[in-house]
Amino acid sequence: MSTVTGDRTAKVPQVFAGRRWLLPSAVADELDPDVERRGRPRRTARDWVVDVCCFLLAVAIGLAAVQSLDSDSATPHSLAVVDQLFGVLACGAVWLRRRWPVGLAVAMIPVGFVSNTAGGAAMVAVFTLAVHRPFRYVAWVGGAQLVLAPLFFWLRPDPDLSYAAAVVFTELLTLTVIGWGMFVRSKRQLMLSLRDRARRAETEAELRAEQAQRLAREAIAREMHDVLAHRLTLLSVHAGALEFRPDAPREEVARAAGVIRESAHEALQDLREIIGVLRAGEPDDTGRPQPTLGALDALVTESREAGMKVTLANRVTDPATVPASVGRTAYRIAQEALTNARKHAPGTEVTVTVTGTPGEGLVIVVRNPPPEGEVPHVPGSGQGLIGLTERATLAGGRLEHGPEAGGGFRVRAWLPWG
Repeated sequence: MSTVTGDRTAKVPQVFAGRRWLLPSAVADELDPDVERRGRPRRTARDWVVDVCCFLLAVAIGLAAVQSLDSDSATPHSLAVVDQLFGVLACGAVWLRRRWPVGLAVAMIPVGFVSNTAGGAAMVAVFTLAVHRPFRYVAWVGGAQLVLAPLFFWLRPDPDLSYAAAVVFTELLTLTVIGWGMFVRSKRQLMLSLRDRARRAETEAELRAEQAQRLAREAIAREMHDVLAHRLTLLSVHAGALEFRPDAPREEVARAAGVIRESAHEALQDLREIIGVLRAGEPDDTGRPQPTLGALDALVTESREAGMKVTLANRVTDPATVPASVGRTAYRIAQEALTNARKHAPGTEVTVTVTGTPGEGLVIVVRNPPPEGEVPHVPGSGQGLIGLTERATLAGGRLEHGPEAGGGFRVRAWLPWG
């Protein structure tokens, strides 16, 4: 079962699924928004039981009033007949209490003032009004009955009770019926409010789940950019070398082909893992371990084999003590910075410096001098630096990048450590 809220579909908790007959029709109709509403909701089995009980209660009170009339010699016979006639009509009108609760309660004010046998039906009408309508309606109708009760017993004294006892009993009974009806109404409103709260909670849970999925996909997209950009740049460098030096020695051609093959294999492996994460919806713990700070030497070696001039100054005494998340972020920052230097400043010597101690943080600085000659524009430039800045921010650090005074470029990142 579901209900549409705006452009979203919210599920409704199925607490009473298959037991709709246990609920009042008004509550069941509100809890079942998929049912097309065509006028007044149909009575449930519980409604029929309650209606029959209310009718029998009104009849029982009316019969008790009839016996009281028979024993009261001060009441004329014609008045007793009219009283009983109105009592019968009032008991029959109890079946209309759900359709017209306000009209029936208002009509019972003059009828109850004339007919003693309609007292039970009047109480049922007031109870129905308190259950199905706001308090302002109950205040007017109940207030009218409380005001008219002393006048009624002054005109038609009760043969079994004194005037004060009859008035007090009737007033207390009326207040009790009104309070009971308001209690039932508050219980129904509480049930509906809990339904709405559960619906909102489930909708918010769906939104949070979708947001988490979106964040995970964005993280995977950043990972894909960092990994594949590095691999494909290696492919581009070696393929370009083979294109511009077709007369290179056979050993160099074989070495370049081997690097191209290895880079393509690694790129396909990384892409396969990322696609596996997207299909599974969660990271695969059986995949290759993510690179950390200890893999920085291998990254620099790989870049050197691709023809880059890279100098690594790793001043961290024990890279294994760096937290895995911090080391992974540092590795990705260095990887993306080397990729950018390879694309925008080919042939230059890149310096990678890593310093830091626990408590002070980890600092990664990647510098390269200006390139010699004109470098063609690379499409999509700048996206990697945006991703690096976001990655560093999510890790609790910060990243700065920009040209240096001498014309080179510097990327500096600080990450929290311990």
